[in-house]
Amino acid sequence: MATSTPTAAWKPKSAEETLEATVNLCREAGILLPTYAMMRDPTLMPAKVKEELSHIGLWEVNPRNLFRITWKNEPTMTGGSFGGVNFVEVPSVLSGVPCRIFLLIGKFFPTGSHKVGATFGPLVERLTSGKFDPTTQKAMWPSTGNYCRGGAFNSALLRSPCIAVLPAGMSQERFDWLHSIGAEVVATPGCESNVKEIFDKNNQLVREGGGKVVSLNQFEEFGNPLWHYAVTGPAMEEVFRQNARPGQRFSGLCLNQGSAGTLGSAEYLRKVFPHLKVAASEAWQCPTLLHNGFGDHRIEGIGDKHVPWVLNVKNMDNVVGIDDDLVIRTMHLFNFPAGQAYLRELGVPDAFIQKLNLLGISSIANMMACIKQAKYYEWNANDCLFAVCTDSMEMYQSRMREYTREYTRDTAIADFAECLHGLTSDHLIEMTYLDKKRMHNLKYFTWVEQQGKSMDELNRQWFDEHYWEQEIGDEKLRRWDEQIMAFNRRTGMAQKYGM
Repeated sequence: MATSTPTAAWKPKSAEETLEATVNLCREAGILLPTYAMMRDPTLMPAKVKEELSHIGLWEVNPRNLFRITWKNEPTMTGGSFGGVNFVEVPSVLSGVPCRIFLLIGKFFPTGSHKVGATFGPLVERLTSGKFDPTTQKAMWPSTGNYCRGGAFNSALLRSPCIAVLPAGMSQERFDWLHSIGAEVVATPGCESNVKEIFDKNNQLVREGGGKVVSLNQFEEFGNPLWHYAVTGPAMEEVFRQNARPGQRFSGLCLNQGSAGTLGSAEYLRKVFPHLKVAASEAWQCPTLLHNGFGDHRIEGIGDKHVPWVLNVKNMDNVVGIDDDLVIRTMHLFNFPAGQAYLRELGVPDAFIQKLNLLGISSIANMMACIKQAKYYEWNANDCLFAVCTDSMEMYQSRMREYTREYTRDTAIADFAECLHGLTSDHLIEMTYLDKKRMHNLKYFTWVEQQGKSMDELNRQWFDEHYWEQEIGDEKLRRWDEQIMAFNRRTGMAQKYGM
């Protein structure tokens, strides 16, 4: 697909001029934008869109794939319609706890990760309000991997150039894919936990771009958690309603802190299940929330060494430290033949073993956080916990080679005993008021001192009881859906598709 290129001498336009240019591009390219309501419930999507999608591949650079930014895609790579939420339930014989653990599957989004949804919010909010011109500007996606992949995909759908900024130490598959889709790739020093270096490069490129480069930073863009509030939270509720047995409770939600996007689902779920316990996990090798700590680790895709601007610390109950060595060993257990053979010996259902490749590295960490939370609260068979699988092993075959070791039945026995059934509630805290305030106050150093946020807004995040509902809530969703529909009508695509 051809791309437009920003002109050398960029001149700013009014919001209306920018909006008109974007409308013209979308009209000419046949781009129709889904609403949040449609991504939450695909039955609301136009019939003509569904018919067209039946001939389009899941990762194909086709603007209709914007409608596949949902947890409900048919789990197939070509064609495919919509159904229920894609998820797996972790059997107790594997988890070692009696409670039920449900993992939503990100593999069946375009790009193979739900992070394409996190990029939708920030991008579409700018597109529909005249704050980004895809015909003359570049979107920049600072990330530790999957967010910039999702952003590059959405940029390609708009025929717009983009910049992906990510640490040089991320998996080779991320870089290969970004180059294949035509993104300008900028690698920053370090690994997963070197987020400040990403921010520094991001700010440098914005300055040097002279208005041509627009940053969409997932760590500060409320469109990121808003998407999860609108789509991920309801998807979890639906899985629970459809699968819970009489007397069972939605007890726990365990998510890697990362950009705090998926934790936006907790804003929704807390309203539905008020007694829910929300846990944010991080690498024990980089215990920023737990101990104001820092360090390098191998749990790709979770970001750290800072507290995201969009994280509502007050809505959390636990922080869980996950040892990256246990995660990598479990990755081997799940993916080496000797590991899978031993799991079969233990009685893990073969149907579940066949789906283990749906769990990427951070997904395994999320599952471990669920196990640790369940052990801490001594939950039983009536308790249900939820997490997400952000991506699959498709992004980590190079890591399987790099971290490889001789893997035998004895290795599998040791890994299963130590990494799964041997997990304890160590490195887990039940947060007090002062714990939460300490973590919130860490935002000052990243966001006020370094990124130019205001002290006033930082204090409003803590003291204003309406702040988070205004940023991640139903009224904002309603306004954005109205704006998306107004945009579609202006392009003429709403009328064409009977919306």
